[in-house]
Amino acid sequence: MNTRVAKPQFEAQRNPKVEINGHSLLAMVVLAAILPLTAAAQQKTAPEAQGNASSEPQSQQAEQSKEDRDLRRQQETGTSKDRLFYTLPNFLTVETPNVPPLTAKQKFAVVTRSSFDYVEIPWYGFLSGISQAENSEPGYGQGAEGYGKRFGAAFADGTIENYMTGAVLPSLLRQDPRFYQLGKGGFWHRTGYAMSRIFITRSDSGSKQFNLSEIAGSAAAAFISNYSYHPQDDRTVPNALSVWGTQVGYDTIAIVVKEFWPDIRRKLQKHRRTAR
Repeated sequence: MNTRVAKPQFEAQRNPKVEINGHSLLAMVVLAAILPLTAAAQQKTAPEAQGNASSEPQSQQAEQSKEDRDLRRQQETGTSKDRLFYTLPNFLTVETPNVPPLTAKQKFAVVTRSSFDYVEIPWYGFLSGISQAENSEPGYGQGAEGYGKRFGAAFADGTIENYMTGAVLPSLLRQDPRFYQLGKGGFWHRTGYAMSRIFITRSDSGSKQFNLSEIAGSAAAAFISNYSYHPQDDRTVPNALSVWGTQVGYDTIAIVVKEFWPDIRRKLQKHRRTAR
């Protein structure tokens, strides 16, 4: 997904017998949260925004200045310092098409910055807690030891996929791992665009290509993790394919959230100013 998003990865569910689990519920909650926010944010027209600009309070001007600085950073470096919901790293998402191409060194650097960000520890800790409660992959056991194994596996799963989809294959194939936000049009048009980026990406030269970095990269990550450090009983081809599909599914959800995050951010800022 891209997106694939310098993005923290949802831990893939490795018990295909469970159709609705905590991770799926988490994804549904995220989508349910963004739908009303994005719909409300798009109701504000451009003339209304311009009319309000002349009477911006000092706090709003400061927020706008911060956004302007990040846009300038994107144009200069090709990456962002943005965070989804002010926490999750979103460094490979850009809001402007006028950005320089990334070198292989830069691709590895930004993925490393995202994968080992301080937010990753509580994030994977949360996902591991869900897996522990569901007793997914029973071979890990329960108690502190079982939780520690699940945490290590979740961290490794996310990190391997981040590198495969955001650095290794994009460098070898000379593909651009960044997600370019559309930022205009109706809700379903933008949603369709975001979802299509799982399969369509840019080359380093700017031409459209099949997103082999995402599809093959997530598959490689699923098979590497499945046949290396996960419980012996789970090392099967059907399970690896299930994990691959789950990773692509969660990457798709994440990239849709990334498309609408600027709208959500502006809505949250407006509520924050109103509450003061």
